[in-house]
Amino acid sequence: MPPFAGSQPVGLSKPDSNIVSIDVGGQVFQTTKQTLTSAGPKSFFSRIAESSGIYTPFIDRDPELFSLLLSLLRTGNLPSKAKAFDLHDLIIESKFYGIETLLINSLSSPSQLEPFNLQKSLLLPLNGRDSPSALAATTCGALHVAHGSKITSFDWSLRRKATVLTYFTAVDSLLALSPALVAAGANDFSGLQILDLGSGRVRETLNWENVTKSGSTVQAIGASPENMFVSFESSRRNSNSIMVYDLHTLAPVTEIGHNEIFGADIDSAIPATKLQWIESCNLLMASGSHSGPSGVSGNIRLWDVRSGSVVWEISEKVDCFADVAVCDGLSAIFKVGVNSGEASYVDLRNLNEESAWVCLGDKRKAMNNNGKKEGFGCKIETQGNQVFCTKGGDVELWSEVLMGSGNSGRIFKKNLMGRMRDMGGAKITNLAFGGSTMFLTRKDQQCVEVWQSSSKEF
Repeated sequence: MPPFAGSQPVGLSKPDSNIVSIDVGGQVFQTTKQTLTSAGPKSFFSRIAESSGIYTPFIDRDPELFSLLLSLLRTGNLPSKAKAFDLHDLIIESKFYGIETLLINSLSSPSQLEPFNLQKSLLLPLNGRDSPSALAATTCGALHVAHGSKITSFDWSLRRKATVLTYFTAVDSLLALSPALVAAGANDFSGLQILDLGSGRVRETLNWENVTKSGSTVQAIGASPENMFVSFESSRRNSNSIMVYDLHTLAPVTEIGHNEIFGADIDSAIPATKLQWIESCNLLMASGSHSGPSGVSGNIRLWDVRSGSVVWEISEKVDCFADVAVCDGLSAIFKVGVNSGEASYVDLRNLNEESAWVCLGDKRKAMNNNGKKEGFGCKIETQGNQVFCTKGGDVELWSEVLMGSGNSGRIFKKNLMGRMRDMGGAKITNLAFGGSTMFLTRKDQQCVEVWQSSSKEF
């Protein structure tokens, strides 16, 4: 059977012509075979191109929606008039024609992020009384939210929501493996669980045991294109390790950073609480901090996973980090100081034993260890070539200003994000990016804020 409901004679069109005529809901469209086949070999459009001849295929669908999707095939983007239509209707049509992936790329690709045009556009409500403890987003913009013992998932359009109950009292670490699969762990519950959000079942549980065979809790999760990294700490807090698993089979690959703690060896006692893969260097960034009577101290290590060795390390005592993030595009590691609340960076291209942080904000605060902890709980993340740092209820956006070749230093400029009515509010507790969207949560609020550029709103 041909992929259309009926056909009519073409008239003057030639069977061997590159021009294809299509009758959609009584309206005739003309395009080329190349445009139709660009949708992919298994798409509805490709089958129309292959079957075109002396008859015009008739498709009993909405012609206005078809014209939008045809423009998507031609240019890779939806036309501006698409804003007049409901996104749900576009999704249904894209699925019928087999080009939902093209629609996702058009609306949710990370390359579509417009950092200077982001504004609060939507609130995603969560069931129950628990505030979000962790966010995990996919590259297409799907979002998973941990709140209490539950994980709520939103599809890439943020229109469909599903909630599953986990075995955890509270989920502290969350990693999106796919739109329907997550890795989840807790600081007070042994093991890393791989959860199928479609069925609500635990697909697999990964455990790490130290020499005393005690249980272990999850402190952080990260991933590269090939591997998943998990920071474990023994339930007795006398050992920790970073395990490397094959991302596709979940089979253990290797173990790095195994520490058995004896006496008052504080540095070894600090487990990694953030893991991030640095694609350009093929290194794993692992950071962890500890709060004690003398203040907050911590360390940041760059691991060569293949050799299991540390290639660079920095200890933090004066203005230890509240959070750390790596930006491949800017070739830099960024932190927000727990005492100062100021953002700083160290250049990945010039790492050595004498490498020091360069403060982007008030340098006097960064050097003054007054113990005020103005940056406690602040978050820092990077997306593209932009750095996003939370301060209380606001988000600062740091961008590098490119200077001439004669200038040896790097200059970053700060911008406050959003419209005036978007500014302020309760303290930001989580920050994540998925596709072209920024997600954030606030203290004691049972919802997720969605920030998008005004040009992408439907």
